[in-house]
Amino acid sequence: MRIAATIASFTTAAAIGLVSITTSAYAQDDTPYITLASTTSTQNSGLFDAIIPLFTAASGIEVRVVAAGTGQAFEIARRGDADSLLVHDTEGEEQFVANGYASERADVMVNDFVLIGPADDPADIRHAESVTQALTRIHDAGAPFASRGDDSGTNRAELRLWDAAGITPEGEWYRELGSGMGATLNTAAGMDAYVMSDRATWVAFDNRQHLDLLFEGDPALFNQYGSLVLSASKSPHLKHELARQWHDWLLSDDGQQAIADFRVKGQQLFFPNAKPDARASTAE
Repeated sequence: MRIAATIASFTTAAAIGLVSITTSAYAQDDTPYITLASTTSTQNSGLFDAIIPLFTAASGIEVRVVAAGTGQAFEIARRGDADSLLVHDTEGEEQFVANGYASERADVMVNDFVLIGPADDPADIRHAESVTQALTRIHDAGAPFASRGDDSGTNRAELRLWDAAGITPEGEWYRELGSGMGATLNTAAGMDAYVMSDRATWVAFDNRQHLDLLFEGDPALFNQYGSLVLSASKSPHLKHELARQWHDWLLSDDGQQAIADFRVKGQQLFFPNAKPDARASTAE
């Protein structure tokens, strides 16, 4: 599959209805736990259902996931309402550290974004030579495009790609939905619209109707996930010792193998890429 080769090259808020909360199956009233602010892609793909029980079994720590767009996840952590953060916006993560809200950030895993659209592909993005060319063709054709419009990591990446194409997405053809990835795909299916999705959510998505995967493999569609250690000075009330165990486990050989072993419909969707020095430091 192109995804395996592409990834190999890469690695050389409940209040407004956009947040879901999941608790590990190991939950007990007296079990120590952390609250993890993360993304809808990691939650909806089933990744956490697969790996959190392994961490809980090894550590005795339960992980309660608040799944939201990356922008919301940042805000949850900024308010001190989460003990740990796992998102996919490296630029935003580095700024989060620079602003003092986190003391450390580490690469954990990578997957990629893909462009989805109606199978008849009126903008002919199947034959585009780059993702920016594909977006330009959608724009020039005035073909409907469904955008999450929710300040998620996917939405931020999409806007950066429009900017790289020299296009300001606006007008009747461009629909900003303010919804999560699954809901956006549902809307795109109903509209026969183009849409950018993370691969994991697309593979797990069943209501495809006339939609098809039309463009993939451009290195610009790289999708890096990072784990952040939150600031003890800004949020001294958080469960920093427990959160550190989760962070270290994600970077460990066991955590990286758990991520690599996760499959949906037979496909590996997340590729662990914690740096060797980061893994070594967690073992000290």
